[in-house]
Amino acid sequence: MKNGVIEVAEGRYRESFGRYYEEFAVGDTYEHRPGRTITDADNTWFTLLTMNTHPAHFDAEYARKTEFGRPIVASPLTVAILVGMSVSDVSQKAVANLGWKDITLPAPVFPGDTLYGESEVTEKRESRSRREQGIVTVRSAARNQHGVLVCEFLRTMLIWKRGFGPADD
Repeated sequence: MKNGVIEVAEGRYRESFGRYYEEFAVGDTYEHRPGRTITDADNTWFTLLTMNTHPAHFDAEYARKTEFGRPIVASPLTVAILVGMSVSDVSQKAVANLGWKDITLPAPVFPGDTLYGESEVTEKRESRSRREQGIVTVRSAARNQHGVLVCEFLRTMLIWKRGFGPADD
């Protein structure tokens, strides 16, 4: 594989995303690009989809009276966008997410903010019960366009080893 592309036959190429278990190394950091600008529509749709009825997310007049003075992005949307940004780097070849923990949201996110994410590999071990898979933990973080940390969490995934799984056909 070179530059995320596999030659499957002479002159024929297939994109490949994600990493196999063997390709993760503790201490490595992956920058997730492109960034993602969150719009008013994203925030409103997410609050409607998830039935989050807090008016600070979609009622501009209510939000104007809060300490933020304008609508803020629903926190689970910030988490979901960071997870999504990381998929092509850290979980495209995952069997399953095993969990998230230590989720923090140290600064608000507003419609119009652009998020940039990164994930650092913090742990890696062979699965004790599945020889064809391993367990990888990453610390993912999102910063806004000003470099302010707005979201961080640990995420643990079960990842296929090379030569196994549905991506290896």
